[in-house]
Amino acid sequence: MTETQDLQSKIENAWDNRELLKETDTQKAVFALIEALDKGQIRVAEPSSSSASGWKVNEWVKKGVILYFPLAQNKTEQVGAYEFHDKIPLKKDYASQGVRAVMGSVVRYGAFINKGVIVMPGFVNIGAYVDSGTMVDAWATVGSCAQIGKNVHLSGGVGIGGVLEPIQAAPVIIEDDCFIGSRCIVVEGAHIGKEAVLGAGVTITGSTKIIDVTGPEPITYKGHVPPRSVVIPGSYEKEFPAGKFHVPCAMIIGQRKPSTDLKTSLNDALREHHVAV
Repeated sequence: MTETQDLQSKIENAWDNRELLKETDTQKAVFALIEALDKGQIRVAEPSSSSASGWKVNEWVKKGVILYFPLAQNKTEQVGAYEFHDKIPLKKDYASQGVRAVMGSVVRYGAFINKGVIVMPGFVNIGAYVDSGTMVDAWATVGSCAQIGKNVHLSGGVGIGGVLEPIQAAPVIIEDDCFIGSRCIVVEGAHIGKEAVLGAGVTITGSTKIIDVTGPEPITYKGHVPPRSVVIPGSYEKEFPAGKFHVPCAMIIGQRKPSTDLKTSLNDALREHHVAV
């Protein structure tokens, strides 16, 4: 049995029998898991060629994060004039990890931030994975267990939702080289494919209609934006007992061109599709 398999076995047993949390061996297993998450050695979800979605969710890891809370104790941390009182300490030692964390940024222990990431004043929660070269811009939040790929730009005020329970629920996944525009909301395990561009204010939930309007007939997706899609906020007409009203959706208006620099600004990507910005 590998070390990871041993951790999984102990956490699965404790999940089924909470009395085991009183045992030192179980406590060590939970704390070892959170440390492994913090170092990026274990992930809540990971790419998988055998899965239809291309991703495998490690449910036992989510269980371990939940079990960490009753074991952890509230402690006071003083950072200059700021005081924190929480069960989860702040992430530390950014310099050795090659991470730039601007004053005012908050990253909790148990979140992995890879080399070259920049975190502006915002928030990254436990269990999250933020890969190399990504920008977490001002007041953006990365929820628990969210998976953010390489060279992603989360613009100002973006809200990436966290998913801990139910255990079987997939976390939010933003794949490599995506550009997520200002004040976008991506929650409920939504999956944004590689190199996609979301215009400002787009909301994607697990049930949001994502309508591709680029062809002769609309194609509707739910909870998934295909790779290289350029997406803007939209609406569609729906009938209710009181009459017909417009409800929000997201619209795919085109594809990111191969000639477009992967680091292009959101404005440039939208102008290619004749959208006013």
